[in-house]
Amino acid sequence: MLRNTETAAALTGYTPTEEDLRSVEEWFASYDELASSPTPENIERMADMAVFPLNLVTDGSDGDGRTGQWDRRRYTGTMNAVMGGAGDGEVRFESARTPLFLSSCLVVVFTDSVMTAGGEEHRMRYADILVRRGGVWRFQTMVQSGWAEMTEGPRG
Repeated sequence: MLRNTETAAALTGYTPTEEDLRSVEEWFASYDELASSPTPENIERMADMAVFPLNLVTDGSDGDGRTGQWDRRRYTGTMNAVMGGAGDGEVRFESARTPLFLSSCLVVVFTDSVMTAGGEEHRMRYADILVRRGGVWRFQTMVQSGWAEMTEGPRG
């Protein structure tokens, strides 16, 4: 579900068309469907929906922000490690998204989501930057707090 598109348009100066909104909503529906059954095959299909190198922005428990670039192998390896165990049971997502279109081919999407896995609810807030190339959306940057320790080795 997309929301707050009028406020977003006022902030960015670009008013998305109905097709812009529909296409982003469909992209996320496809991604969420794959993430709901995080098999190795579906994680590969999720990677097909990205532009690599993929930018990652997060923070750690030490209060420092972290950034990195992942190639496809790092993305699929991390997603298999983080999400792979969730594939044993039902995974559901309920998400509300606010897209901020910078143009017809650049959008920053803020998401408030509840993921239910193994009977437990996990609330998440994150942002993705998507780019449209050849009429197809791809995610290029993921921004979410709290992932540093899960995605990097010990700091020296």
